[in-house]
Amino acid sequence: MLIRYTVSRFLEKHGFSVESAGNGMEALEIMNRLHPDMIVTDLQMPKMSGHELIAALKSKPETAKIPILIIANRACSSIESEKLANFVVYKDIDIEDQLEIALSTLCAKASAKKHAASK
Repeated sequence: MLIRYTVSRFLEKHGFSVESAGNGMEALEIMNRLHPDMIVTDLQMPKMSGHELIAALKSKPETAKIPILIIANRACSSIESEKLANFVVYKDIDIEDQLEIALSTLCAKASAKKHAASK
């Protein structure tokens, strides 16, 4: 819960409106009414894991292209997990520094795609 709070406050401080869900099923319900710029998920959640959430999101055309940022324990992370997302941030003491790098990277990619699409 502390990690979710930290990530939410970080994103709000950077101008994002944040909708928070306690598990993957709640996240899917939120996705029925919102189209976010980015999805941040933990891999270890009750009711529906992050892996299941990501699979569900990627299976729908309306959510398949939304950038995904995974928050993970280093011990639980794997190369496979990193392939599921656009960026992985680890639950470390320097989480805000990692979030800053992730946000910069994802925003730069999104800006480049928008620029390329407008040509």
